[in-house]
Amino acid sequence: MLATLRLTTTLLKLRIGVMIAATALAGMAAAGWQGIAAWQAVVLMVAVLGASGAAGAFNHYHERELDKRMSRTRNRPFASGALRPSLWWPVGFTALLLASLLLAWAATGGLAALFVFLGAFTYGIVYTVWLKQRSVLNIVIGGLAGSFAVLAGAYAVTPAPSAEPIILAIVLFLWTPPHFWSLAGAKGEDYRAAGVPMLSTVAPAPVWTLVVALHTLALVAVSLVPLFLGASLYYAVGAIGGGALFLWRSLLLWQAPSAGRAMANFGASLLQLALLLAGIFLDAALRVPA
Repeated sequence: MLATLRLTTTLLKLRIGVMIAATALAGMAAAGWQGIAAWQAVVLMVAVLGASGAAGAFNHYHERELDKRMSRTRNRPFASGALRPSLWWPVGFTALLLASLLLAWAATGGLAALFVFLGAFTYGIVYTVWLKQRSVLNIVIGGLAGSFAVLAGAYAVTPAPSAEPIILAIVLFLWTPPHFWSLAGAKGEDYRAAGVPMLSTVAPAPVWTLVVALHTLALVAVSLVPLFLGASLYYAVGAIGGGALFLWRSLLLWQAPSAGRAMANFGASLLQLALLLAGIFLDAALRVPA
C-alpha cells in the first residue's frame, strides 16, 4: 500500500502539484475571498491538483527514454521499468485532465476552467513535447503553467480581478526560470548527458548566473508593487524577506558560480515563494470583514 502511494505521488508529481494548487489558492486570496465559497475553493484546488497531476504523469510517460539518461530522473516510474508503457496510459491521463476540467467548470465557471486547462497544456505539450529538447527558452515559456494557476484562482473569484493577482501571475512567470536554471546549474552533467538545452548548460557560467540574478531582481521588484497598492505589513515581510534572501543567493551565485551555490539558490527560490504566498494569505485574512 505504501509503495503504491509513493508510486502514485511520484507519477503524478504531487509535490509540484500541491505547490501549483497553492498558487491557485493565492490567486483567490489576492482577488479577495468574498466572491467564492469555501467548497468552491476546495474543488478548484482539487481540479488544479488533478490537472497538474495529469500533465506531470504525461511528462513522465513522454520523457521515459530521456529520463533514463539522467541520474536525477532514472528512477521515475516509466524510466525505471516500474510501469510499462502502453497507449492506455495517455488515455488515462487525458481522462484525469478532463475530469479535473469538469470539476473546475462546475464549481467556478468556464473561465477558471480555461486557465486550469492552459496550465496543464503549457506544461504537458508546449514545454514537454515542443520546447524542452529544442529551445533554451523551454522553461521561460513553461513558466506560464504556474501563472495560469494563479489566474484560474483569481477568475474563480471574480470576472474582473484587481491588479494584485495579475502581479502575482507575473511574479510566478519570472520566478520559474531562475528556479530551474539554478537546479540545472547544480545538475549540469545530467542535463548535458540528456541533451536538454537549459541556459545553465549551454551558456558560460558568468552569463547564465547574471541572467538568473537579473530575473530574480525583476521578480523581487514586481513582487513589491502591491506594497504601493495597500498591501499589509504581513505581505511586506513575506515579499521583502523572501525576495532579499533569493536575490542575495543569486548574487552570490553570480559572484562565484558553483554547483553548491546553484543548489543553495534553488533552495532560496523555494523559500522565497513560500514566504510570498504566506504573506498573501495573511494579507487576505486581514481584509476579510469581521
